[in-house]
Amino acid sequence: MTNVSERQKDALIEVVNIAFSRAGASLSELTGHRVLLDVPQISIRPIEELERALTGLMKGEVATVHQVFGGEVAGDACLMLNQEGAVHLTNLLTDKTEKRDRLYESDREVLSEVGNILLNACLGTFGNILKVHITFAVPRMRLEAVNEFIDTLLVEDKGIRHCLIISADFHIKEAKITGYMIIVLGVSSLELLLQAVDGLG
Repeated sequence: MTNVSERQKDALIEVVNIAFSRAGASLSELTGHRVLLDVPQISIRPIEELERALTGLMKGEVATVHQVFGGEVAGDACLMLNQEGAVHLTNLLTDKTEKRDRLYESDREVLSEVGNILLNACLGTFGNILKVHITFAVPRMRLEAVNEFIDTLLVEDKGIRHCLIISADFHIKEAKITGYMIIVLGVSSLELLLQAVDGLG
């Protein structure tokens, strides 16, 4: 298990907060609504503990926007919302007022774009502090149970991996929608990231 000091964790929170500010500005520009993202909470766990952690946070089917990234730092990244939160978020961003309990095709496109902006902002900021180029696959949006999502992360298991679980609370039109970003990294990628944030102090 990689030990993470409080200083490293605080530095990681600051880096993610910078990324969230950029993502909020991009989403505000895209939608014409002021979008703010709270200062995140971050925990780092071995991937074996991910299912237990997420089932405590998310119930039922979840909407996931999943993006694989590569380069000197490689892994999986995902934005996750429960279905009710995903519907509420897309309604707020697109000014829909009718009551709905499921995501339509147009909503999936909006959610994919939100995930794309947030994940790219976060991973791009990581790339900047590491001074490495990170490549992104096209994000894919799915509705699935938490255990099904975790199975997709484990399909190409490449040794010991750790997860950053990052809270992502959106504030739009006086509403708050809670989601989570999951970033899965191999040990070497996580060590690189922690060394880089150590150098920010």
